[in-house]
Formats: sequence, structure tokens, C-alpha cells
Amino acid sequence: MPYKERKVEKLYYPIGEVSEMLDVPVSTVRYWENEFDILKPMKNKKGNRMFTASDIKNLKMIYHLLKVEGMTLQGVKRKLTGRREETESKYEITESLLKIKDLLVELRDNM
Repeated sequence: MPYKERKVEKLYYPIGEVSEMLDVPVSTVRYWENEFDILKPMKNKKGNRMFTASDIKNLKMIYHLLKVEGMTLQGVKRKLTGRREETESKYEITESLLKIKDLLVELRDNM
């Protein structure tokens, strides 16, 4: 059985890397941090924001609701405070289906 290296994940991500992951400006990430209570990045001694994997998951969910589904900020706030578990599960299902789609497309292209 071939050896596979596991992807190394960081504990904390700086705001620049997070903005690149989401393909949004840094100012947008800062704005979302102020607008949504679920985002609580840690700040280091210099005051730089350091995001955890949980924060990034929440940011991706906010991005999906705002940019993909076209919801308003108020709508996203209501959705995240009202039925957070349901919203999280729908987002996770969507993400897993997109990964499966990418895998199938890759398999098709390699045939």
C-alpha cells in the first residue's frame, strides 16, 4: 500500500490567507467579523487577526449564503441565529456534493 502524506493543517490562519481562501478582499473579512457574532478570531500581541479552522468554516458558510445563494446580510444573520444547526448541515452536504462532483469530473477527464 503506497504511503500518502497527510495535508498539514495550521491551528491559526492570518487574515491574508483567509481572504485568499475565500477570494474576497481583506476588508470584507474584517467587515464580516464585525457583522457576525459567530466570528471570534484571536488577536496576537501585534493585533493581527488569527482565524481557527472553526472560524474559516463559519466564514465559508457566510460566503456561501451571501455570494452563492444571494441572501442579504440581515437574512444571513437571521438564518445563522435561528436555525444554525440546519444551516450548517445543509452547507456541509453541499460541500461534500461539490467534492464528489469534482472527483467525478476528474475521473471522467482522466479516462
